[in-house]
Amino acid sequence: MIRLTGVELRRLASRRLAIIGVAAVLIITAFLLFATWRDSRPLSAAEQQQNQVYFEQAQKDWELHGEQYQKDCEASYASAPDPKPALKDFCPGPPTIEQYGKPKNVFSELMPTMLQGLSYLLVAMAFLIGASFVGAEFSSGAIGNWLTFEPRRMRVYASKLAGAGIGLAPVAVVITAILVFGTYLIIDKLGITAGTTGKVWGNLAETSGRVVLMTAIGAAIGGAVGLLLRHTAAAIGVVMAYVVLVEGVFGGFLTQVQPWLIRLNFDAFVLHGTTYYVEKCATGQDGSYNCNSVEKHLSFEHGAWYLSIGAVVIIAIGALVFRRRDVN
Repeated sequence: MIRLTGVELRRLASRRLAIIGVAAVLIITAFLLFATWRDSRPLSAAEQQQNQVYFEQAQKDWELHGEQYQKDCEASYASAPDPKPALKDFCPGPPTIEQYGKPKNVFSELMPTMLQGLSYLLVAMAFLIGASFVGAEFSSGAIGNWLTFEPRRMRVYASKLAGAGIGLAPVAVVITAILVFGTYLIIDKLGITAGTTGKVWGNLAETSGRVVLMTAIGAAIGGAVGLLLRHTAAAIGVVMAYVVLVEGVFGGFLTQVQPWLIRLNFDAFVLHGTTYYVEKCATGQDGSYNCNSVEKHLSFEHGAWYLSIGAVVIIAIGALVFRRRDVN
């Protein structure tokens, strides 16, 4: 089994699509760091001067009409539906110079969102490479020749999925480390890193570990789907159809089913819990029909169990099909 996995790792490293996919993710990561640098730069002298003019104009307007503005805002707050924010957040009062400046990026607040975006990119890359890695052998007929050398199909199946997952896990480690430490260096110069405690670093390390784990699982699932459909394009088509029809259309209309969609459970696992919104509608005493967005929480445990069961089912189906179906 170890020797078979080693052969698959060498084959994975020599595949053109794998090299192109990894290179593409590295380039996109570099663009993410560049975008972070641009967003973290302070305002130019001309922009600061223009904002000062806007602030002084707002101050004069508040001196003339501020009392009426406050009364109107408090009246709107009183009639706003529950749940509603604190009064000081709903009616912030007179303008301040901070409202007309550019807030500095905070590393501990920015990094989880960036890791979430990177996780989508890495898993998509891993799924594509995994599907191509296995599917190409069926479309070319090479799998038949391979089984003449190693007829034990389950060993072959396991080695291919393990090769895809193990081969792409180090790639995910390197790219995640580049993003985390590259972002830290940028924010350390242009933003705020003062609140980056040991606990923050520990949380980021755990999140990065879950991103790496999902990358490896994504590669293995891609291999299983490539085996089931026997073609890379078919595997990509099925995923795109699911994303558009189920996650986009179906999930958008029926918000109550969101906890059973892949994306939300993926976020819950990677971010150690996530939130989503559902519409709660009711008819008021005056006969009006009102709808409010209610925030819900999806736990890490729910996401972990959902993804684990889904991965096991897909890989098990792939094993059953590969064991029984003719490869030609």
